[in-house]
Amino acid sequence: MTTEAAPPPGGAGTPPATPAPEDFTSVQQSPEFAELRSSYRSFAFPLTVAFIAWYLLYVLLSNYAGGFMGTRLFGNVNVALVLGLAQFATTFLIAWLYARHAAAQLDPKAEAIKARMEGGA
Repeated sequence: MTTEAAPPPGGAGTPPATPAPEDFTSVQQSPEFAELRSSYRSFAFPLTVAFIAWYLLYVLLSNYAGGFMGTRLFGNVNVALVLGLAQFATTFLIAWLYARHAAAQLDPKAEAIKARMEGGA
């Protein structure tokens, strides 16, 4: 029994063209790639800086403001626990926001560049 390899997804049985090294250089210098890079950086860098600042604030408060962090809010729940759990919540929120941004802004631009390179256009 012989089995044949399936054609690549989305293709008509022919593999995509392999771009030459100079093609990568020209794409990297193209306005489309600059727009893609700018869209990524304008989203990722501010959120990264904000999250690092938020995390460092939590660490600094834990080290130098023990009285404040130990303040009971209700029952056995104190400020430190609430802010610690908020760290997890903001991590998931940022991941969700990035996934939405990537699906709406980054992926279509990247796919267009990839298709152009593989198509040889």
